[in-house]
Parts: sequence; structure tokens; C-alpha cells
Amino acid sequence: MSDTPGDTPLGPDGLPRCPWALSAPDYLAYHDEEWGRPVHGDDALFERLSLEAFQSGLSWITILRRRPGFRAAFADFRIAKVAEFTDADRERLLADAGIIRNRAKIDATLANARVLAGWAPGELDALIWSHAPEPAGRPAPRTLADVPAVTPESTALSKTLKKRGLRFVGPTTAYALMQACGLVNDHLQECAARTAP
Repeated sequence: MSDTPGDTPLGPDGLPRCPWALSAPDYLAYHDEEWGRPVHGDDALFERLSLEAFQSGLSWITILRRRPGFRAAFADFRIAKVAEFTDADRERLLADAGIIRNRAKIDATLANARVLAGWAPGELDALIWSHAPEPAGRPAPRTLADVPAVTPESTALSKTLKKRGLRFVGPTTAYALMQACGLVNDHLQECAARTAP
């Protein structure tokens, strides 16, 4: 039962939050401090893109709890470093219990780093942010049912990334990236984090 209009329950501090944020302490911190905040920088966006790909078919909490392991395994997602990973690194990753040991997702991450290593500095950042929709054209969602899984912008971003040689970047993954990195603000209308600095 919600204590506020729409679908926005109250958190432990009495402030309204998106319902998913209250299912685990890890989620609450991620929701309040990261999700929906603008992320810039090629390496930072490569990390988010990679983690969203690893999340495909899994719960985000699984990825969130393993994020330190992912960062250690993938050289803090520094594109130039990951692009130099060898077959021995690939085997190391496939044996690393600190990450999701999915061969296709690992291979996609390594291949994506090699592609991105050939891009100009700031090119990934500029490409991703060029797909951000006009905020004024997006009403704040009142309930979780108002939050889409795919949008025309995420479909366009997915197509552009695939055309440029990136893998595991479908429209749903692209939209999750857009939400996580602040290209869209999908905090519910009553959520305290919606207007947080």
C-alpha cells in the first residue's frame, strides 16, 4: 500500500521513493546516489554499457553487488586497457567467480573495447548523449506502469551503436543505459530523488 499518490512508497527516512529502490539496501543507495544522474566520459559510459549488457536476463542487484569484482576484472573499464586484453585474459575472466561468467557477454565486452579504442576521445560520450530526448517532452511517470522498457530514442541509439560495430546493445539495454546515466529521468513524479541535486 502506497503512502503517497501514484505508486511511490515511503523510504526508511520517510521520503517517497521509486518502489524498486526499497527492495534492498544496495538498491536504495544506488537509486539515491547514482541512478538517473548524468554520467559523462567514455570509460564511465563503457562501464555502464558493459554492465547493462551483463545484466541482460538477470536482476540488476546481481550486477550491482558484483560491480567491484567487474571493475577489478576489467581494469576499471578503461577502454584502452580492456582493448589490449589477450586470450589469456579472456580465460581468466571466464574463470572469475567475482563476475558473471557468460562467454558471449565477456566476448562482447572485449570486442566493444577494441572497437571503442579506435574512436576519438569523447566520441562515445557525444554519440550516446546525442540520443537524449528533450526533457520537456517527457511527463514524469506517476507509476511504474508509466515507465517504458524501450523508446524510439533507445531504438535509435541501439541501431547506431550496432552500426558502429558494438555488440549486446539492444533497444532495452540501450534504454536501461539511458535511465542509469541520466539521459532520461524515470524517477516517479513523487520520488524524492527526482529533483535531488
